[in-house]
Amino acid sequence: MMKSGENPLRMDLDHILKHTHDLWENLRGERIFITGGTGFIGSWLLESLIWADQKYNLGVEALILTRHPDAFKQKVPHITSSSSINLYTGDISNFIFPSGEFKYVIHAAAEPRVRFILKQQLTTFDTIVEGTRRTLLFAQQCGAQKFLLTSSGAIYGQQPSDMPQLSEEFLGAPNCTDPRSAYGEGKRAAETLCILFSRQAGFEVKIARCFTFVGAYLPLDAEFAIGNFIRDGLNGGPIHIDGDGTAYRSFLYAADMAIWLWTILFLGKPSYPYNVGSENPISIAQLAQLVADQFEPRPQIRISKSPVTGSLPERYVPSIRRAMVELGLHQSVDLVTALQKTISFLENKQSDRYQ
Repeated sequence: MMKSGENPLRMDLDHILKHTHDLWENLRGERIFITGGTGFIGSWLLESLIWADQKYNLGVEALILTRHPDAFKQKVPHITSSSSINLYTGDISNFIFPSGEFKYVIHAAAEPRVRFILKQQLTTFDTIVEGTRRTLLFAQQCGAQKFLLTSSGAIYGQQPSDMPQLSEEFLGAPNCTDPRSAYGEGKRAAETLCILFSRQAGFEVKIARCFTFVGAYLPLDAEFAIGNFIRDGLNGGPIHIDGDGTAYRSFLYAADMAIWLWTILFLGKPSYPYNVGSENPISIAQLAQLVADQFEPRPQIRISKSPVTGSLPERYVPSIRRAMVELGLHQSVDLVTALQKTISFLENKQSDRYQ
């Protein structure tokens, strides 16, 4: 666990800057527009942006689109009180374009937390597609030079059980007749829109296909197993596994995620997707055990279903070779350390994250 007196978030921010030091000059004196800044991914982008602005005196101005500015101010006052952050009220599907030029646009809106709620599948699809279209139109108007889309590994559809890792060359797709594919199909359409707008408007589109993560700001009450397990552990257990525990996932720590996303924005090849995640698989049952090991006393683990004899386990694990070879990115925080950091953050929340 973390040493007494250490601030886990501040250490993470220093870690991010250590690995992105040469990138931040791109933002000196610039304006950047960010959607989805109030979510898990967006919060880490804002944390690292503010920290870089303070350390390097960048004079950057970030405008954050949000439907509920007051709620965001209450949630993270240390972010919204920063001189480099301004909130802009609007809905991703129809927001009024703010005035002025923005050199960079990051479209991180449309959280994946509702992708498996069937009654919301149409809203999910429409929000992803129309929100992306609206943000691209704004990027075209504001003179953006680079546009980052946080896409998803869901665009590949079901990973074949005999395929250890999903690469960017895999041409699988979600089952378009299954309503649960609304999220993945929406992200596929979003990527296509980005490519079309890029060719028409001339700005560079960068695509980050995000997989699964762990870290501060991860929802503990959504469909993310790792968040649910941490929640159960914090509550004293038991840790509940809804399925049979055989499915494989992999988890990248949020600080590494932020390094990857900033690097892809500034250095990634245009119109060229990069997987963002960990290539180290772990079964859900093993994950539950690993989470339980971080607590004292150790909570019990309860598995809802028994494995089906003869069936191969489900997988959702990316290949990250492209990002490693072409951009020099790697996973620098192992899963045990990531869990310890996340739990430490949740157990020691402070009003001022930077002290």
